[in-house]
Amino acid sequence: MRIATWNVNSVRQRLDHLLTWLKDSQSDVVCLQEIKCVDEAFPREPIEALGYNVVTHGQKTFNGVALLSKYPLEEANPGLAGDDGDVHARFLEGVVSLKHGVVRVACLYLPNGNPVGSEKYPYKLSWMARLRDYAQQRLRTEEPLILAGDFNVIPQPGDVHNPAAWTEDALFRPETRESFQALLGLGFTDALRATTDAPGQYTFWDYQAGAWQKNWGLRIDHLLLSPQAADRLRHVGIDSYVRNWEKPSDHVPVWADLDLEAA
Repeated sequence: MRIATWNVNSVRQRLDHLLTWLKDSQSDVVCLQEIKCVDEAFPREPIEALGYNVVTHGQKTFNGVALLSKYPLEEANPGLAGDDGDVHARFLEGVVSLKHGVVRVACLYLPNGNPVGSEKYPYKLSWMARLRDYAQQRLRTEEPLILAGDFNVIPQPGDVHNPAAWTEDALFRPETRESFQALLGLGFTDALRATTDAPGQYTFWDYQAGAWQKNWGLRIDHLLLSPQAADRLRHVGIDSYVRNWEKPSDHVPVWADLDLEAA
C-alpha cells in the first residue's frame, strides 16, 4: 500500500498536476493539504474517475485537507480535538480496513507559526501539543497509524539548505523542533530518515529568489509511522520532479510503501 502526502497549494488551480501525478504515482491513499476550497467546491468527479474515494475538510480560500483512497474509508473524522474554538480546517483522520485490522491515516496541515512574535506561534505550539495528545491516545490501540502532511517543521539542520538563515523562523526554532521530537518520542518513526541520512532531501522550495533552481530547499512534509506501521515500511520517495512543472505547488509529494494488505 502506497501512502502519500502533498500540499497542493490550491487543488482547483493545480487539478491537472494532481491528476497527472495520481496516474503516475498509483498511490493508494493520498493526503492533500491547502486545498483552499470549501467541501462543495472540491473537484471530486475527475479524482473519483481515477478510482478514489474522496473525503474533504475544506475552508474557503485557505487551509483545507482531503483524503483520497482507492479503498473504502470506514471512518472519516475532521478536526483535531482539544480546542473547540479552533475553526481552521487542518486535520482529517481516515480509517481503511485491512484483512487483519485497520490502518489509520491522519492528514494534517500544521500551522506555520510566523511571525514568531505574534499570536501565530503560540497557536502553532498549542496545535502540536494537541497533536501529541491525539497521537498518544491512538497509539494505545496498537493499530498501524500514519501521521502524514505538511508539518511546517524542519526537524534537523540537514533538512534545510542554509540552517543559519532559519534559526529564528517558526519552522526551525528550538521549541518547534523539541515539540516534533517529543512526538517522535512517543514511538513514531520518521519514514524518510528511517531509509536515508542523506542531506538535500527537500520537499519545499520557495517561489522567491530562484530557490528551486538553486536547490535551496526545506524538508517540512513528513510521514510519521507508529511502531506497527514502521515494521511494515518498505520504500520511501520524494517526487521532486513535479516542482519543475509549469505553475507548480511550492511543495512536492512524499510517499511510503508499506506491506499492508487491504481487505
